[in-house]
Amino acid sequence: MRLRYKPWAQDKLKEHATIVIEEPEAKKGNWASCFPNKNPIHIEIGTGKGQFITEMAKQNPNINFIGLEKQDRVLVSALDKILSEQHLTNVKLLNANADYLLAYFSKQEVNRIYLNFSDPWPKNRHEKRRLTYEKYLKLYEAILVKDGEIHFKTDNRKLFEYSLESFSAYGMRLKNISLHLHADDDGKNIMTEYEEKFSRKGNRIYRCEARFQ
Repeated sequence: MRLRYKPWAQDKLKEHATIVIEEPEAKKGNWASCFPNKNPIHIEIGTGKGQFITEMAKQNPNINFIGLEKQDRVLVSALDKILSEQHLTNVKLLNANADYLLAYFSKQEVNRIYLNFSDPWPKNRHEKRRLTYEKYLKLYEAILVKDGEIHFKTDNRKLFEYSLESFSAYGMRLKNISLHLHADDDGKNIMTEYEEKFSRKGNRIYRCEARFQ
């Protein structure tokens, strides 16, 4: 889908520097300073328009959330959602790329990582761009605490199968695997914008949790 150009996006993000953290490298090892507490940190890579991370922050005030999104024209929508929740203090945003996670976070600084509806990069030659490729798993392992988890959701069956294989080959422990999440839903699932769109079309949603051993 082609994104509408928003020349004002960067200016708006900079206007709200208490939410959209500039120079995240300077916060490495000290992300607790961005929040009014030292609660566990969960990050979402590819936070999109922010529906998931905003709702998670509302429902889990005892957890601090950080959403990474490399497209500034998308991130401004996430910012608007957070601003609409006037007293939401446990969520921050980064206009950042997952390739540089080790520049932003210290070892064992993050408690959980969410990967929601990541780009499937279906062509074999693009395998290394998938966010569940071994290169990224090494980054996640470095910044996650011991027993930290990756929670992964997608509507793309081939990406899901690839990811299960990738997690397993890396030696990760898998649990709570769902091949039809909405049929198994216990009422606790928080949907992303893409998830709502795909589920309305009748697409199955796949989900799993993976832990490094």
